Amino acid sequence: MTTAVERLPAALARRMALAAQGFAEPRPGGVVGTRQLRRTAERLAVVQIDSVNVLSRSHYLPFFSRLGPYDRTVLDALANRRHDLFEYWAHEASFLPARLQPSLRWRMDAADREAWGSMTRVQRERPEFVAALLARVREEGPIRASQLQEARPNRPGSMWNWHAGKAALEYLFFTGALTARARTAGFERVYDLTERVLPAAVVEAPTPDRAEAIRELVRTAARALGVATETDLRDYFRLTPTDARTAIAELADAGELQPVEVAGWERPAWADPLARRPRWVRARALLSPFDSLVWERPRVERLFGFRYRLEIYTPAHKRVHGYYVLPFLLGDRLVARVDLKADRQAGVLRVQAAHAEPGVDHGAVAAELAAELRLVAGWLALEDVAVAGPGDLAPALAGALGAPAPSW
Repeated sequence: MTTAVERLPAALARRMALAAQGFAEPRPGGVVGTRQLRRTAERLAVVQIDSVNVLSRSHYLPFFSRLGPYDRTVLDALANRRHDLFEYWAHEASFLPARLQPSLRWRMDAADREAWGSMTRVQRERPEFVAALLARVREEGPIRASQLQEARPNRPGSMWNWHAGKAALEYLFFTGALTARARTAGFERVYDLTERVLPAAVVEAPTPDRAEAIRELVRTAARALGVATETDLRDYFRLTPTDARTAIAELADAGELQPVEVAGWERPAWADPLARRPRWVRARALLSPFDSLVWERPRVERLFGFRYRLEIYTPAHKRVHGYYVLPFLLGDRLVARVDLKADRQAGVLRVQAAHAEPGVDHGAVAAELAAELRLVAGWLALEDVAVAGPGDLAPALAGALGAPAPSW
């Protein structure tokens, strides 16, 4: 069917995106528990995992950004005990609602094409080794990759064997034969048979055909994004252009996606017909570099006029804004960015650098940012916040925190 293309002001598209991501609602006033965390996980659908722990494990931060302080062990339980969440390759390595597992089985079935590197190489070169490792898990129970390393630490070639073991576990994880039962205190994945981990209702759910599964992933991405281009929609679950375009066309034809034109966007876009259209957004949040609101950098520029690059892998002397830089959302705009480090030994949240966006009121932004930083510090059990680095916002931020302005 033919649907008229709606024209959206850029500011409305931005507010729709923020609402879809959970920023148009006030944070809960009471204790944040399982219900709120599960609801947020369902809303986002994909919560990216990353090993960097300079501030906090990245998957904890999106929940804090939307809900405020919460007990991280409650979130851990959703993945490690309740298994309402499961780990898989979605955007990147991610936590997802368990209900989405059937919609990703097509990717699991195509592991020989979809996986990469040593994962596919070990299966190609040593299939008997992979099969034996799966049999070991089936017979002996959950396993960690480090256990394989510890079993033969001093033999010639043991490091290659350890790497082969890790690669084999990851290949089996990619195929869906294994999944993560839990994460250790050191964040090491514990592998087990999928049927022993995920809820029976998920394991026994019928496998949708590939086309329907991809439609469900695009449908889910549309709900999480509010308004999005084709690239935005396919990037959420890292789909191919052909798959995404086919699914978008089918969903649009069924009335599940509404074609729109957003002022200032150079590409066609689609909106979730049920997306909220708030008149204002009064958010205040620091965003992980891996938050689904900002992980696609071209979309961040389209929505906010905010050029954002992760500089972790940039040599220190070439960094512009810092090592682990979090954008600061205030209202419906990204107004600043701060390079943060949790100095756990000293009990201090260190602001390594603080930069404001052009045209913002430094004093007003600093006051709100100082309040959010104190909230983060308390959540991380840090006793103080200290401005320890440069940036045009640093003097005002130090003043707002009640400390002397830094000098360098």
